[in-house]
Amino acid sequence: MDNRVEISSFLKSRRDRITPEQAGLPVYGQRRVPGLRRGEVALLAGVSVEYYTRLERGNLAGVSDSVLDAVAKALRLDATERDHLHALARAANTGPSRVRCRTTQARVRPSALRIIEGLHDQPAYVRNNRMDILAANALARALLQEMFEQEPVNACRFAFIDPRATRFYPDWERVARDAVGVLRVEAAKNPYDRELQNLIGELCTRSDAFRTLWGAHAVHVYADGTKRFHHPVVGEMELVHESLSLPGDDGLSITVHSAEPGTPSADALKLLASWATTENQESAAAQADTER
Repeated sequence: MDNRVEISSFLKSRRDRITPEQAGLPVYGQRRVPGLRRGEVALLAGVSVEYYTRLERGNLAGVSDSVLDAVAKALRLDATERDHLHALARAANTGPSRVRCRTTQARVRPSALRIIEGLHDQPAYVRNNRMDILAANALARALLQEMFEQEPVNACRFAFIDPRATRFYPDWERVARDAVGVLRVEAAKNPYDRELQNLIGELCTRSDAFRTLWGAHAVHVYADGTKRFHHPVVGEMELVHESLSLPGDDGLSITVHSAEPGTPSADALKLLASWATTENQESAAAQADTER
């Protein structure tokens, strides 16, 4: 990805969404832009129009953190968006010759595998920042069984390319926006990750929805929240998810899903666990018969 294009598009998209009234600025005459003018952002950020124009043209090389924070405040960026702007600036100051191009898949440490496998009543898996699922316990495989039918297992690819995803996620639009936002954050942090760029290119080519959302330049950090699932066996569940970073494993995290006790979702999750156990036992028995 072209870092300058990313910077320019991001800043302009954020400038376009703020009206002068929201920024506390007077409005004179007819306006030809949907949001703030460059000069108005420059005024709010305390920099010259020429300097801000340079920034919006994609040149963040040598820009101080204080100026970035002033621009972020002027554009009313939230914490995730502000961090994204700083990540774009770091990439601009580093350049491709000094960035390690990541192309290999990270290995999941045995200790992390033991953690997720020990959670028998909660779906848990290890993922990277490209949303590849690298390891999962039995209940997570049962919950995401349709996703696991594809290799490699990737949550974004499933959401945008598999037609079953819109049924599996009752709130598909929100899931889709969040997934694109996660990739956008990762692309700013690691702009020369070839596997990430290949994934983004594939999704832009194969999914109109992804291409449209990618053009909106929204950013998102996957941490905690609730998500609804419509499982083909046990029906609808609303599960809470927590994402915990693995220290020492760059970009890897453990995601755990759980249900509020005493809810229909908790009953459905127990039913799913029972079904998964039966499926695994039958599969093991069939494998044993084959080896005899």
